[in-house]
Amino acid sequence: MNNSPQEHAIDPRNANILISINGNLVPRAEATVSVFDSGFILGDGVWEGLRMHKGGVAFLGQHIERLYEGAKAIYMDIGIRPAELKKRLFDCLAANNMTDGVHIRLMVTRGVKATPYQDPRVTISPATIVIIPEYKNPKPESFQKGLRLFTVHVRRGYPDVQDQKLNSHSKLNCITACIQAANAGYDEALMLDPHGFVATCNSTHFFIVRRGEVWTSTGEYCIPGITRGNIIRVCREAGITVREKSFSLYDVYGADEAFVTGTFAGCTPVRVVDGRPVCHPLSESTEWQGPGPMVQRISKLYKELCDRESERA
Repeated sequence: MNNSPQEHAIDPRNANILISINGNLVPRAEATVSVFDSGFILGDGVWEGLRMHKGGVAFLGQHIERLYEGAKAIYMDIGIRPAELKKRLFDCLAANNMTDGVHIRLMVTRGVKATPYQDPRVTISPATIVIIPEYKNPKPESFQKGLRLFTVHVRRGYPDVQDQKLNSHSKLNCITACIQAANAGYDEALMLDPHGFVATCNSTHFFIVRRGEVWTSTGEYCIPGITRGNIIRVCREAGITVREKSFSLYDVYGADEAFVTGTFAGCTPVRVVDGRPVCHPLSESTEWQGPGPMVQRISKLYKELCDRESERA
């Protein structure tokens, strides 16, 4: 794997983790779901990526709210209330004796179907709820190394085709974008909206810095990212001007700094976009000089917010 936003060291402890499947704790090697499950057959479900931070789960309330909102949007009954789902999550973490440096995938599908068919009315079980916690930390060198982004032809589409605000199990749009970027030798795909403006990346949200201001997309063609929203929040609290607006690749190529955000790594600098080093256009150097002052400041502010807003059992 290249210097992906998800790059991490392999942790041998993950071989023996317990995974929660519908409330039952199962060893990793035995953790399975039915081949008739809606998620396997159709990608019918919603999910969240969570981060355990110093004994708590960062921004858990925001993630749970987004999960239930997504389920409501696709007319899917999760079957348990948020408080019970949180309890399952913390029970799973406690059973694994996990306290820090853990990335969690929380997945909910519509459930088991009577036959492989898309109609939700042939679903014959309650929703399938899976919680996978893994010891997974970003490699420290990833922040210093920076990412290389490649603008792909795969677009973030209109909401009447598939609403990009849905954090659904059906991720083929992002996967095909990721494949194109990887085959071009880059780390992550930069995706445009239907109008040709910058939307987001295939697995992270994208920001640029221009003349002391932080810009990101309007948010109309990407999921309402929890990390994205909290980055915007800490910037505004610190007096940093943030603009959610339409901007083109012209603005990206002339940016002073660029970075991506996501639950796993938080804030990661971008060093190259489409073969162009990210640096101030009037800089004496035409090469990337490492993480810039703005991204370093924002990363620190975000980590401090994680410290303050991690929910515990």
